[in-house]
Amino acid sequence: MKRLMLITLIIVITIGVFSLYSWGADLKIAMLLPGPISDQGWNMMAHNALKAAEKEFSAEIAYTERTPVSDFEEIFRGYAQAGFNIIMGHGFQFGDVAKKVAQEFPKTIFIVSSSDISQAPNLASFRTMDAQAGFIQGVVAALLTETNKVAYIGGMEIPPTINQNRGFRAGVKYINPSIEVISTFTGSFYDVAKAKEMAKAMAQKGVDIIVPDADVANLGVVEAAEEEDIKIIGCSTDMAEVSPDITITSLLEDFSKAFTTVVDYVLEGKFESRAYEMGVQEGALDLAPFRKYEEKVSKEDMAKINQVLDDLKSGKIDIAKYLED
Repeated sequence: MKRLMLITLIIVITIGVFSLYSWGADLKIAMLLPGPISDQGWNMMAHNALKAAEKEFSAEIAYTERTPVSDFEEIFRGYAQAGFNIIMGHGFQFGDVAKKVAQEFPKTIFIVSSSDISQAPNLASFRTMDAQAGFIQGVVAALLTETNKVAYIGGMEIPPTINQNRGFRAGVKYINPSIEVISTFTGSFYDVAKAKEMAKAMAQKGVDIIVPDADVANLGVVEAAEEEDIKIIGCSTDMAEVSPDITITSLLEDFSKAFTTVVDYVLEGKFESRAYEMGVQEGALDLAPFRKYEEKVSKEDMAKINQVLDDLKSGKIDIAKYLED
């Protein structure tokens, strides 16, 4: 009798989870973006992921770009009231409002990117491993610098950029502890002029490779790099598409893969209210082709780069051991 009751309970729970998050052809996904989808970086990457989900799941999609902080709650709630099944805020700054609105709509899935928050039963987060991304960039920079001076320019000093910078510094030191690493933040993701000024100042100090991690403001770093004849290692998207002459390679975040993986968890009934982390091992991080610089990178250095990627994938390298406080 008890066995029968247990089986019945399992069936009821399973059906309940399935029916709660199964919409079939009616899947509707919305996204809130902090900046413009034309930024060639953070927001464009998320918009591409939304379009990928539209194609893969035959979903109806909607998005709001340049979302003011004061409008977060209203827009989250508006999409939920309009019947969107999955709503994502692109960036950790959406977390507190998502937690509040998620309580009002328990049958709607809320997701926050670049965060580690969660709230049962319907709020999860995911992020690519920022420190791992920076570590890979640091390895490349350390192997290819000719002046033994490299730099990182971030936008706002927030957890994702802080962690990427820590990873970058660790990657450089992993290859060569004697290399000088200069790190700074513009305080904004949109101050192109300030980013350019900082990059020029670094060039005057002898820096020959910069990692720009300031979204729209990256354009200022690119301008300075072109004028000062220094090189960059791009972030998030392939910056060789914008400036092929100075871009050695770029750290690619396959945000589409990360996002569609979480959506797939929802549709398959595997969704959990937790923080999902994705890196090289999950296929969410990789290096872009070296393009014009492929012939300038020695076989030995390329072998070292590939070995680091393999060791990160296998878990042989634990970057936590190399991170500075």
